[in-house]
Amino acid sequence: MSPLLKICGITSTEDAAAAIESGATAIGFNFYPRSPRFLAPERAAAIVSQPGVWRVGVFVNESPTRVAEIARMARLDIAQLHGDEIAANYPAEITVWKALRVGDPSDLSSFADCPAEALVLDGPAGSLYGGSGRPFDWRRAASLRKRIILAGGLDAANVADAIALARPWGVDACSRLESAPGRKDHKKMKAFLHAAQAAFRQAANAGLPL
Repeated sequence: MSPLLKICGITSTEDAAAAIESGATAIGFNFYPRSPRFLAPERAAAIVSQPGVWRVGVFVNESPTRVAEIARMARLDIAQLHGDEIAANYPAEITVWKALRVGDPSDLSSFADCPAEALVLDGPAGSLYGGSGRPFDWRRAASLRKRIILAGGLDAANVADAIALARPWGVDACSRLESAPGRKDHKKMKAFLHAAQAAFRQAANAGLPL
């Protein structure tokens, strides 16, 4: 399967189109009301994407029923859960990615048997939810025998190092690619996506497991 290249915090069709044109294979919408990138489901539904580009919704401690409702409304393919959700409360109607903030060394071991399709590894954020914009020690991700998406503080300058160290399935960027919260800098997005594509190609050519 091809690597995942995700741009999160999309709030407009213009930013979505620019991300997809530059190579994004997934775009993310933030449905956490306390986020500066919060988007109402009705607005997310109106943002045009393309067939084959996954639409991902970011949720924090929403009920499975509400997640499923928003997923139908916004035409989502994936629910990315950033709160304190447990597997028993994952929505059954949609594929789940579980976000994990990487702090002390014990954080990752308890997720070895997580039933989510992928783990989104984000940097530490204290009591905050929904993404931190801070990197972590990417080498810690390489030991996980699960599908991994790296997030937190990624941009064109560091994504190649992150991919080389963590060997993830995908990468996810947001805040470092913006001119303001919820407004993407198209040049930064393009540079990030092209750098990630090149790094994944280099890893594949070297025969590294991803």
